[in-house]
Amino acid sequence: MFTEEQHELRDGIAPFCDTINEGHIERDARGEFSHDAWKLLRGSGILGLPFGEEWGGLGQDLVTTMFVLEGLGQGCRDGGLLFSTTTHIVSTGVPLARFGSQELKDRYLPAICDGSLIGAHAISEPGSGSDALAMRTVAKKVDGGWVLSGSKTFISNAPIADVIVVYARSDPNGGPLGITTFLVDVGSPGLSIGQPIAKMGMKTSPMAEVFLDDCFVPDANVIGRRGMGFLILDHVMKWEILLSFVVNTGEMAHRIERCVSYANERHQFGRPIGANQSVQNRIVDMKIATETARKWLYDTAEKLQRGETITTDLSIAKLVASEANLSTAIAAVNVFGGNGYMAEYGLEQDVRNAVGGTIYSGTSDIQRSRIAAMLKLPTH
Repeated sequence: MFTEEQHELRDGIAPFCDTINEGHIERDARGEFSHDAWKLLRGSGILGLPFGEEWGGLGQDLVTTMFVLEGLGQGCRDGGLLFSTTTHIVSTGVPLARFGSQELKDRYLPAICDGSLIGAHAISEPGSGSDALAMRTVAKKVDGGWVLSGSKTFISNAPIADVIVVYARSDPNGGPLGITTFLVDVGSPGLSIGQPIAKMGMKTSPMAEVFLDDCFVPDANVIGRRGMGFLILDHVMKWEILLSFVVNTGEMAHRIERCVSYANERHQFGRPIGANQSVQNRIVDMKIATETARKWLYDTAEKLQRGETITTDLSIAKLVASEANLSTAIAAVNVFGGNGYMAEYGLEQDVRNAVGGTIYSGTSDIQRSRIAAMLKLPTH
């Protein structure tokens, strides 16, 4: 399915993963983002995978980018760092490359590609969550630019970000056409970052609130045109789901490898635990869930590259992949038994990390509602 060149790109990530993995359990316990690990990722070139060579990227298509990131997920055990990586690529690079002006791309994309600037995006708000159209952050037009006022929450990478893509309502009566997208430097007057938010999993990917108090953004920093925010967000969310969850399929594949090895090595009652049909069934179900998620993600990406509508496919892919990640993480803990419950094995961390995937990028309930709507089931 994949070419020799694609495999070479993916295989080139492995040496970086070995170093990144050192001390990852301790970093998770401390909730610490590793700037040293980020430097390694910068050196690998992975941050510029889908972006043009004119900006220092590798110029790869969506499917190739996914394939390499899947390899990163399989080799790298720092789940929070992986999430910060996909957030950086998707939040800032993707909307800039697709919708940004030439001047804006020239100014920011090289630093996004090489990771010298870290990106985030501010979408969710305290009162709206998955309902992006209910956002209350306001963008008011003034001479030479815009003034942004409001607050955002659950912003991954916010405590370490240099630039943040902010979605704000530029027309109170515009509905989906009333949102505009802005690229905001973190040092801009009026923008402030809250204290890091403690959370259940992905602790090495820092999160915080973002506050906008009459924050001025020049016209040149508008991504796309006024009122294009919802269209940009729709494009970004497709990439976010496909890239974030293909990383999880790599993590799931690694989890299966560990379980197979452990089931052969661990003996109970005079034989390997893998000889028990219940253990075999659990691992087989892990394999089926992983391959099902993988197929949905890649098939959906290929449809997107062909220009086909993927509304239903994307929701199914996100739902299947996020729930497979959680179910396989819990199954792995059960295969390892008491050892799986101990932090030193890293499997309880997998469970905590996986819970987030059923919530971010649209909850599982939201995905089911979207699929129901596409099936034309009654809404009232």
